[in-house]
Amino acid sequence: MTTLDVGMARLRVAANRVTTGWIRFNRMFKGIMPKGLYARSLLIIIAPMVILQSVVAFVFMERHWNHVTQNLSAAVVRDIAALIEIAKIQPQDTEQALVKRIGQEKLGLVVDFLPLSDMPPPGPKPFFSLLDQALSVELRKQIGRPFWTDTVGRSALVEIRIRLDNAVMRVLARRSSAYASNSEIFLLWMVGTSLVLLTVAILFLRNQIRPILRLADAAESFGKGRDAPNFRPRGAREVRRAAQAFLEMKERIERAIEQRTAMLAGVSHDLRTVLTRFKLELALLGASPEAELLKRDVDEMQRMLEAYLAFARGDAGEPSAPTDMAAFLDELKADAERDGHQTSIAFHGHPIVTVKPAAFKRCIGNLVSNAASFAGSISITGRRDHRWLTVTVDDDGPGIPAAMREEVFKPFLRLDDARNQDRGGTGLGLAIARDIARSHGGEITLSDSPLGGLRAAVRVPV
Repeated sequence: MTTLDVGMARLRVAANRVTTGWIRFNRMFKGIMPKGLYARSLLIIIAPMVILQSVVAFVFMERHWNHVTQNLSAAVVRDIAALIEIAKIQPQDTEQALVKRIGQEKLGLVVDFLPLSDMPPPGPKPFFSLLDQALSVELRKQIGRPFWTDTVGRSALVEIRIRLDNAVMRVLARRSSAYASNSEIFLLWMVGTSLVLLTVAILFLRNQIRPILRLADAAESFGKGRDAPNFRPRGAREVRRAAQAFLEMKERIERAIEQRTAMLAGVSHDLRTVLTRFKLELALLGASPEAELLKRDVDEMQRMLEAYLAFARGDAGEPSAPTDMAAFLDELKADAERDGHQTSIAFHGHPIVTVKPAAFKRCIGNLVSNAASFAGSISITGRRDHRWLTVTVDDDGPGIPAAMREEVFKPFLRLDDARNQDRGGTGLGLAIARDIARSHGGEITLSDSPLGGLRAAVRVPV
């Protein structure tokens, strides 16, 4: 293996590490980012605003506030240094009075001389110690004597103590003379304008997001088989376009369902007419073994026809309505017990749920009928929370192998061990039940039952 091959291998390893690190960072970044459009839109507005204000504040603090404060502090220290030089060249008796007078009248400084002693311990420093830093630097550079400063004790004054040869000079200077005090106004103005802009952005975005939420609610209601009568396109042009496209799609789907229903109604009428003639002719033939066999075949054909039409028609045309699910399950229990099956029911949560009553009863009824065909005891349990209604039908029958639990929902599949036979023998019981559940925006799943047989669970949104 040549040196070039080794180098290329190392480059590939390094590239893989960089790619892996970038993928991890991207996943982590996506995990902490907000998921909602409203929050993301606010972030798009807030992030540039914060960055811009931070840059402006940094430039102001670094180029203006810091520079002006350093110049003011240097000027105050120069005045103090001048007073110290005056004190050195004047006689002992008059130096203090002259220095005090010059400081008070010409420089705006209150000067006093204290007995020679050690400096006080360092006092507390403010959060922004720019003034302390600037004063300390200038005092060391221009005076070079032991000193002590206090910029916190008196809010409007700055106290400076300098140890001389025979005394301690105490100087009280106005804070505005050594500090750029207008910075607070700048910061307050910056924060205030940012809050105003943020408030306007929140109000504006709320009005822009509301039509999108209404469109999502209308689509969700349509997916659950419910109407949204008060919905109409609103908001920005793109949102109106999406809403208009949704309404057109909804109209096409409803028109297709109406056409299919009308066609099935015509087919049903024609076929029932033929079956009625068959029954009349069989009645005219009189009682005979052959006539009885034909009559059973005609009855079987009628049941199959009703099942096929019910599967093709679905729950079209039935409006959703609030339904008492506890009473609904009581009816199913009574029907099952009437057929000689031991049945128990239980319901947890608020029982009023908005569904298509007849279709949903057919959905659960098919599951109960399927369980009754293969089991002796049945348990029906309903549970409703803030998002979902879940109805489970358990039995103690032979169950369905896990590999076949998805296959049994296929229409017209008739396997004796698959338990996919409704009472008409058409193989549409579970297919109709799943079709109805999905028309409500839900689903049906099959699993093992605690009773030893099959559990069929219907889960629909509320």
